[in-house]
Amino acid sequence: MPDEIELIGGIEKRDIVIVAYSPSWPARFAAERQRIAEALGPTARRIDHIGSTSVPGLDAKPIIDIDISVQNPDDESAYLPALERAGYHLRVRQPGHRMVRTTDRDVHLHICREGSDWERRHLLFRDWLRFNAADREAYAALKRELARREWSDMNTYADAKGALIGAITARAESWANLVDWQVARPRQSGNPG
Repeated sequence: MPDEIELIGGIEKRDIVIVAYSPSWPARFAAERQRIAEALGPTARRIDHIGSTSVPGLDAKPIIDIDISVQNPDDESAYLPALERAGYHLRVRQPGHRMVRTTDRDVHLHICREGSDWERRHLLFRDWLRFNAADREAYAALKRELARREWSDMNTYADAKGALIGAITARAESWANLVDWQVARPRQSGNPG
């Protein structure tokens, strides 16, 4: 069954702006994490900072990406009303994944199933880029190059990174096997994200 993606509001044209890593991003994540935790309580099994803003030293679009693991992302009634009350708006609906964001579009929450491949892939990619300077710089260089182009759709920009992301992910998987990397268990008072 193909992944059917519903874009709430349709295709968006946005300028791609890549900036130098900001030490303020972890604090912004922490504030959003608190907001999410208050809204969802135990429904949020884990809340992790993912994406480029979670990797110190990595140039990025100044958008905080957050992964929220829940029991069943397809059961929107379990979490979406609470997130909407907290100020987030549904943008993407696809089987096993939802994305909601702030009105300013500077925070994206990715809702996935706890223990899913989605959760593992994003955490492994983050951890590998935190560890490996060569792949971190290659990824930054590609994003800077792509940002110089005109994009009619944010998804086309994301797709243009696919080949490099695939190659980096393969190296990350080899590393994960070598060091027995696993998704870290959340701490009781929070999580490692």
